[in-house]
Amino acid sequence: MEELVRNLTRTGVLKSPCIIEAFLNVDRKDFLPAGMERMAYFDEALPIGYGQTISQPYTVAFMLELLAPEVGDRIMDVGYGSGWTSVVLAHIVREEGRIYAFERVRELCEFGEENVKKYPEYEKRIEFFCKDATPGLPQEARPEGGFDGIIVAAELSEVPNAWREQLKRGGRLVYPKANSIFQEKKGNADSFDVREYHGFVFVPFIPDEDAS
Repeated sequence: MEELVRNLTRTGVLKSPCIIEAFLNVDRKDFLPAGMERMAYFDEALPIGYGQTISQPYTVAFMLELLAPEVGDRIMDVGYGSGWTSVVLAHIVREEGRIYAFERVRELCEFGEENVKKYPEYEKRIEFFCKDATPGLPQEARPEGGFDGIIVAAELSEVPNAWREQLKRGGRLVYPKANSIFQEKKGNADSFDVREYHGFVFVPFIPDEDAS
């Protein structure tokens, strides 16, 4: 893992000390299907079953740098899959923070949660939801004025309105759409600073038809 982190740091994509520390302390190997461990430190997306992948480390680092998580943050992690990103985030936010992790593929819910159990200290900071994330979590968002961040692992066609509404003023929403990664910073209820970064490919986000 150290060599992978050195390479990501050398390219300039991985630069924040808290994210570098999390990458070093949360071993990607622990989140792969059996028999794939030797590929853990390849800088590429890898299949985890059911048409889903564990994202390329470069891409995860890029998105986390845009999200800019901090100690104490409350973050929605949409499409947790293997559980790797959820644990990386849990390391960054420390005991004061909370990760709300969504996955809608039942088999991956179980796979990801089992992987996270390898990190019991961080598991306590993660709340899992095996369901569609489109409605968000209004009851959890409201008491603190919204989430500090929302990160999405699957390509969107449209951003659910609930996510923007549940984002705290100054919070960040990071998601893939149309082979780009977007970062939205919330100014107020109707104001977002939107930036686009081209050249990425993700599996699609498929919401439940009945979600609102």
